[in-house]
Amino acid sequence: QVQLMEAGGGSVQAGGSLELSCVASTPISPGSDYCLAWFRDSPGKRREFVASIDSDADGRTRFSDSAKGRFGISLERAKNTAYLKMNNLRPDDSGAYLCAADPGAWVCGIRPSDYSIWGQGTRVTAFS
Repeated sequence: QVQLMEAGGGSVQAGGSLELSCVASTPISPGSDYCLAWFRDSPGKRREFVASIDSDADGRTRFSDSAKGRFGISLERAKNTAYLKMNNLRPDDSGAYLCAADPGAWVCGIRPSDYSIWGQGTRVTAFS
């Protein structure tokens, strides 16, 4: 079974940057497309979509309104690794960031229930 492992979280001053990585233990969906997304868990809020990327040649991406313009998502399919680059971090970006995969997906969703494979999360704290 595919395992996802996030890394790169930490504590940074507001305005700083972090790059998270998500490494899959094996190819997520050999021979077919998949979606890779990042979600955030934070106290008092439901799991929140942050960004997604399609593994196909178009590499379509989607961002939450708060992430748009500040975050970037990328995928190195050959290395089974995805990244979330977070710039100009704000305190309300803080939380546990989880990567998730939807093997064989044709369209990348924004609901947690759209994804079937999850990492354990890496914590991000941006402080003022």
